[in-house]
Amino acid sequence: MKSFVSVVAGALVASLLSTAAFAESLVLYTSQPNEDAQATVDAFKAANPGVEVEWVREGTTKIMAKLMAEIEAGNPVADVLLIADTVTMQRLKEAGQLLAYKSPEAAHYDASLYDADGAYYSTKMITTGIIYNTSASTKPAGWQDLTKADAKGLVTMPSPLTSGAALIHAQTLTGIDGLGWDYYKALAENGATAAGGNGGVLKAVATGEKAYGMIVDFMAIREKAKGAPVEFVFPAEGVSAVTEPVGILKTAKNAEAAKKFVDFLISEEGQKTAVKMGYIPARNGVALPEGYPARETIKVLPIDAVAAVKNSDADLKTFSGIFGTN
Repeated sequence: MKSFVSVVAGALVASLLSTAAFAESLVLYTSQPNEDAQATVDAFKAANPGVEVEWVREGTTKIMAKLMAEIEAGNPVADVLLIADTVTMQRLKEAGQLLAYKSPEAAHYDASLYDADGAYYSTKMITTGIIYNTSASTKPAGWQDLTKADAKGLVTMPSPLTSGAALIHAQTLTGIDGLGWDYYKALAENGATAAGGNGGVLKAVATGEKAYGMIVDFMAIREKAKGAPVEFVFPAEGVSAVTEPVGILKTAKNAEAAKKFVDFLISEEGQKTAVKMGYIPARNGVALPEGYPARETIKVLPIDAVAAVKNSDADLKTFSGIFGTN
């Protein structure tokens, strides 16, 4: 009997120790590529060994559809979101679905890179610039070069109807003096095409099907490093950026663990993790990855997230009127 009690007691202690090892848990919904999501979670767990993380990965549109369905059903599962853009986060904030959390790490960021109320924080800078095939007759330096005669019929871009980054890019450029919707009309008149996402643009330019394209920076820079005949340009007029913000849901069941996750992502260690993946860090004072120019040479154009939310439907309609519904 004594032996049986000892065995049971030992098993109970082992169970309690196992539970204590992961006293906290966290559910993450993210739009990061699978490899990046795993690397992010692994780095966080290494820095926070007492927190277990479950994560679900889909594109931002699908992640948001899943989340909204859960909210409608009264059972949101995620504690924390790490998705593509601040416009989507702003929409959630305005709907009262995000927890305000003032991270001490925010002191190391420009104020434009996080919500003043602490609803979300940018974790990296993913800019959209110009990719071109090295066999192209002209090396573009700015956005207007894509409307010139030698680029006629040779330009492709992702569609805002498909890509959230492409929508933010269009909203950013059309808000700049000297560009606006007239710029997109000039692109269409010059034979530019708009369809699908960034992956299609990369393939078209790398294979020489098109000479020029609009694309997110890391895809072009990674492909060049693999030996593809492409170059990437940060246009002189400036670039748009999505910043892969992180935010905590107001319904989070594991809010304290979620706060640790936010703090880690925007800490110096977390930002160096983003650099290892090949992204521009959002935090000041962290060096850029190999293959990128100095940070001060990259002009990031502003976007008003509140206005972007308000104008999204109208902007999509305007874009469709110029390029069709691809």
